[in-house]
Amino acid sequence: MKFVIALFSPAHSPASRRALRFAKAVLAGGHEITRLFLYQDGVHSASANIVTAQDELDLAGEWERFVRSHALDGVVCIAAGLRRGVLDAREAQRYSRPAANLSPSWELSGLGQLHEAAQQADRLVCFGGH
Repeated sequence: MKFVIALFSPAHSPASRRALRFAKAVLAGGHEITRLFLYQDGVHSASANIVTAQDELDLAGEWERFVRSHALDGVVCIAAGLRRGVLDAREAQRYSRPAANLSPSWELSGLGQLHEAAQQADRLVCFGGH
């Protein structure tokens, strides 16, 4: 079965932890994740600048390692990312910002990427949001 997972909550939220456990279970069950899409406050999970307290789980780091180790298609909504200061090098230069902070395992793209993936997948599973 092909899954698309959308995360709407920030890295420190219980929804992010549940989404990561679900994603791991999907792959362990022999299924496929065709796209991980970060939207709204979920884009914070793609920031390379999150510093987690030593006694807490670094969920943003866990997401980055998970995407990288499984060569997954990790997409960050560009509009939500810009609004929340999550930028790649091109967008940082375009908007005259001093630095980029998008983790290398993720890419900025439009909301259309979520729509396209949902059309091709068997299931779209969303975590978090308002």
